[in-house]
Amino acid sequence: MTSILIIVASLLLLIFLVAYYKIDAFLAFMLVSIGTAVCLGIPLQEIPAILDKGVGNIYRSMALIIIFGAMLGKLVAESGAANKIAEVMIGAFGKNKIQWGMMLTGFIVGIPLFYDIGFVILVPIIFSIVNKYKLPAVYIGMPMLAALSVAHGFLPPHPSPVALVSMFEANIGVTLLLGLSAAIPAIIVAGPLFSKSLKNIKTEDVAVFTAKEPDPRFKQPGKVISLVAALLPVFLLILTTIISQFCTGLSERATHIVEFFSAPNIVMLIATITATYTLSIRQGRSVKQVMDIYVQACKDIAMIILIVAGSGIFKVVMEESGVSMILAGAMESLPIHPLLLGWFMASVIRAMVGSATAAALTAASVMIPLIALSGVNPNLMVLAIGAGSLMFSHVNDSGFWLYKEYFNLSMKDTFKSWSLMQILVSVVGIAGVMVLNVIFG
Repeated sequence: MTSILIIVASLLLLIFLVAYYKIDAFLAFMLVSIGTAVCLGIPLQEIPAILDKGVGNIYRSMALIIIFGAMLGKLVAESGAANKIAEVMIGAFGKNKIQWGMMLTGFIVGIPLFYDIGFVILVPIIFSIVNKYKLPAVYIGMPMLAALSVAHGFLPPHPSPVALVSMFEANIGVTLLLGLSAAIPAIIVAGPLFSKSLKNIKTEDVAVFTAKEPDPRFKQPGKVISLVAALLPVFLLILTTIISQFCTGLSERATHIVEFFSAPNIVMLIATITATYTLSIRQGRSVKQVMDIYVQACKDIAMIILIVAGSGIFKVVMEESGVSMILAGAMESLPIHPLLLGWFMASVIRAMVGSATAAALTAASVMIPLIALSGVNPNLMVLAIGAGSLMFSHVNDSGFWLYKEYFNLSMKDTFKSWSLMQILVSVVGIAGVMVLNVIFG
């Protein structure tokens, strides 16, 4: 109980330092993480290694993706490609139904892509529409981000659902089909419907993705080239996923080549190099002019990378202290339906620890024995825990800070939009799972 109180106090302190005293979020994370580690009994000599591990984990998994994504997004904006993409999206769905188009795009992109990659790829498209048609950024972007989030938590081939399928000995195909049934209502409620209440949230200008007026010195890229350049990472990742999953019998060398080209950082590098030629060199820009765009893009997102790294430090403190297992053990005897128990356990761990994957896997490790005793459908348990792992993203989650900093929002507006969207996704998701349990359980 003491550990839980320490975590709650640490989270409140973090919010207070950032929101009230306006302390830089990265420094606030460092200070609170060190204090939390000491209070949780982690030996002093181990804390520096935890700081390194937290930053290293984030940089290893996200830094290159964010950097290349910023370069690609900045180039899409500067070259005029963003305006072309906005014209295509509006032309396809109309200005009044653009949210549904954004939701569909986010869902299609989100199925094969990890959340962080999908985020950095799609945010420039959000802002291209926002800048061209003067629409509220949160109102337009939320349906797309809700779809990305649901795909990450509910659907294979994302790591957490795949791991849960294995742990519960479920069927990945059945889980995917049932997951789609539960995911679609969650996306609709948390996306187009919920975002109608967010029209009045104002965002500051986001320099890295602000579309520029066409420079008469350079040719403008066409609509097809603009779309292909912006979405090339999606196409490459889908292609390499299909090859690795369905092309059996490849030689060892061929397998290694596929693994190389399917790595997200390599995919983003290829996309950036391709866009360098198609959107700039081919249109008349010099190499130096393109490099100046990339330098400015890196400057624009430097603070975002630091803040996300800070959240990684806090997350490692939670993992090293064993708090997630303490929470799981305290809840496993609660007298509620196993599916609701799995969802609730994952929800609480997610709120305390910050990692959706850690919340899901921790809750699953406790629920495995209950599956055999209760006879509950293992495919539905995967979805219930996946829904719980999306619950209430806040200051200890890197996704919270990605959204806040990219959209340049206040803490209050981030809670009102992002955190509430995640709650809706989780609650509607578990409701859908319980309905499916009545039908298929």
